[in-house]
Amino acid sequence: MNQIAAPKVEFKVHFQATRRGKKRAVVGGRSSDVTTPPGNLPRVTRLMALAIRFEQLIRDGEVRDLADIARLGQVTRARVTQIMNLLHLAPDIQAAILFLPRIEGGRDPITERDLRPVAAIVDWRKQRAAWRRLATQPIS
Repeated sequence: MNQIAAPKVEFKVHFQATRRGKKRAVVGGRSSDVTTPPGNLPRVTRLMALAIRFEQLIRDGEVRDLADIARLGQVTRARVTQIMNLLHLAPDIQAAILFLPRIEGGRDPITERDLRPVAAIVDWRKQRAAWRRLATQPIS
């Protein structure tokens, strides 16, 4: 009687530390195999991405409203509103924020607080002019 050999399956696995110091198995090569550019993403870039994600969560019905997001994130509704107001920026300004260069040291050149008055401008042409002024000002 012939026995059929079981197929052999191989893949790379590495262990990754979690926030609380535990380790978990992750399929694939080490994350160090992928090179990450030096520096950190500006905080306003992360907040812009977060606002887009929040909008998607509401649209998909995964959360009911901004109050749910605030509860889940353990922040105030006012802070969630400040983040969501970034969506009032013209689409090209949002894209520019998402692709700001990484910060290798020092302060972020543009903050969410700097963008609040720009986002409050309804006319996108005026917004773009305010954005150009903000984006070209020297870092203080």
